[in-house]
Amino acid sequence: MSADDKTQATADVPTSANAMWGGRFQTGPDAIMQAINASIGFDQRLYAQDIAGSRAHAAMLAAQGILSHKDAEAIREGLLTVLSEIEAGKFAFRVEQEDIHMAVESRLTEIVGEAGKRLHTARSRNDQVAVDFRLWVRAQCDAAIDGITALMRAFLKQADLGADWIMPGFTHLQTAQPVTWGHHMLAYVEMLARDRSRFEDARRRMNECPLGAAALAGTSFPIDRHATAKALGFDRPTANSLDSVSDRDFALEFLSASSICAMHLSRFAEELVIWSSAQFRFVRLSDKWTTGSSIMPQKKNPDAAELLRAKLGRIMGATVALFTVMKGLALTYSKDMQEDKEQVFDAADTLMLGLAAMTGMVSDMEAQVANLRAAAASGFSTATDLADWLVRELGLPFREAHHVTGTLVGMAEKKGCDLPELTLAEMQSVHSGIRQDVFDVLGVENSVNSRRSYGGTSPVQVRAQIALWQDRLA
Repeated sequence: MSADDKTQATADVPTSANAMWGGRFQTGPDAIMQAINASIGFDQRLYAQDIAGSRAHAAMLAAQGILSHKDAEAIREGLLTVLSEIEAGKFAFRVEQEDIHMAVESRLTEIVGEAGKRLHTARSRNDQVAVDFRLWVRAQCDAAIDGITALMRAFLKQADLGADWIMPGFTHLQTAQPVTWGHHMLAYVEMLARDRSRFEDARRRMNECPLGAAALAGTSFPIDRHATAKALGFDRPTANSLDSVSDRDFALEFLSASSICAMHLSRFAEELVIWSSAQFRFVRLSDKWTTGSSIMPQKKNPDAAELLRAKLGRIMGATVALFTVMKGLALTYSKDMQEDKEQVFDAADTLMLGLAAMTGMVSDMEAQVANLRAAAASGFSTATDLADWLVRELGLPFREAHHVTGTLVGMAEKKGCDLPELTLAEMQSVHSGIRQDVFDVLGVENSVNSRRSYGGTSPVQVRAQIALWQDRLA
């Protein structure tokens, strides 16, 4: 661009107003207003998506005869230059440019001149930000799916190692019944599989392209929205221009799926904190995932698990925050919606950190098999097996069997022993029909081996589920 051209390009716009929208305004915004209004400090993260959307838009404009091929080629090359500058850390982001869209367009115009000013034909920042943000969230869904799959494999490996290791199963954090380590690990594989399917489902639903909806009503230019949708990897263009620019369901679905996944990660973080304590000694975490104390030299704290347990709450907070932003907005776009990105960016970062850290801890943790087995045998954990035996072998109604078993538990508790340590005579004093073979069901090994119902804890069922998941994740 010549010096004369540059002068003409800015002659009609006061230097204190914004060159992108300043025709209506004679002065620039107050400094506080500028600070409130600008999003460039955080939405610069969308630079790759913004440039991809602009390249697709320019190519479509040229194909439709709206833009000359010469200008389209200049825009294409200019956008690649902008991309390389940003990736090389040589791009100067300025607050007066407000957002990533203005920043890219402004620099493009500096590089290619008048052609850069033609890029915004037949679009608005409303559909531009909608497509940029949707592209970014779609990529984050893909990243989450990959991260979840890696964690599922880590849990599956632990399950395979300990398909027949016996540990206590808990309700109310009280010993309930013996289960296997493999069964416990597979519970998290199932949870994570649901998480993965939620992200896959959300991704399918968000894969429609809002570009071309313009400000809110579409455009009078003969654009080809199917072409831009295809170029950007979308299944189709969105079908209603009003909804296109005002929709943030895709971000809310991402946050909702992230919140449920975060809750699952936090639950296992809690278990790691409990299991690694001196009172439980179920697992040993290596030095990679623990820290010491500044005053107590014996301490080995599960800080990674504790920090995850706390950090993951930020995702839930982000979800509530964006729901709160969106719930009061009439159609279509309102500036309130600028507050969507920081929440989603932080949630996505936190989720990926959580998945990576949890994958590391699960891969690294070492089960203390003897301690697990000892704990499984305590707390009258085979009481249900005794009640089931009374039903199966003596034909007692379950409620009567429950009462007999409860009486025997009370007897053992007074003696300070466990159920298998009661004598046959003591058992028969409660119910005369009890036989010597009752002791066959009171061992923890017998208990877990008997739970052969589909989805049960027996090693046979656990290994079948491991094989199924190994095939699914292959």
